[in-house]
Amino acid sequence: MKHIDFYLDFISPYAYLAFEHLPQALEGLSYSVDYRPVLLGAVIRHHGQLGPAEIPVKRSWTYRHVMWLGHAHGIPIDMPATHPYNPLPHLRLALAASGAAHTSRLLTETLFREVWRGGAEAADPARLAALQARLAPALAPDDAAVKARLKANTEEALARGVFGVPAFVVDEQLFWGFDSLPALRAYLQGDPWFAGPQWRDADQRPSALAPAAPRA
Repeated sequence: MKHIDFYLDFISPYAYLAFEHLPQALEGLSYSVDYRPVLLGAVIRHHGQLGPAEIPVKRSWTYRHVMWLGHAHGIPIDMPATHPYNPLPHLRLALAASGAAHTSRLLTETLFREVWRGGAEAADPARLAALQARLAPALAPDDAAVKARLKANTEEALARGVFGVPAFVVDEQLFWGFDSLPALRAYLQGDPWFAGPQWRDADQRPSALAPAAPRA
């Protein structure tokens, strides 16, 4: 049985869609999953990138695209009243409620659906307080240990080559994005193509572009 580390941030509609679609995409296969919250903003900054929502025309396309993907795959999705928003409370709450570096499927589902269903304000203080009362009434999401857990998850993801979410790591092979789920399935099924040069050596050639320096 293969193990998958699923790196996610609740701010990402693609991570939400991938989470919802994962059981169908991998139906019939034997695997285990750890859901690992990370701070997408830190990942993006590390690689010197802009987020999709920071580029106006890309923001418009992204929101329309995720609405289409939800429609095409039968996944309920509503844009939050404000997006992007600050996902730190949801990320820290998830890790506080789990008491570990990863979260259960049920806990992850609860938080994703809180953001991506209903069209409400994801960062509304009253909604966040009610969510904490449901999930972790006796725990402090701002506790130093919880913050350290989120930082460690994010650093681990970066060390494994993660540059965005959703990201799936299995056997130290990285699959990125909602549209990588068919490739992930093929890999888990043992498709020999992944042992060949088209996968292994695709990036082993010089580039005419100067690499961007990672941001501090």
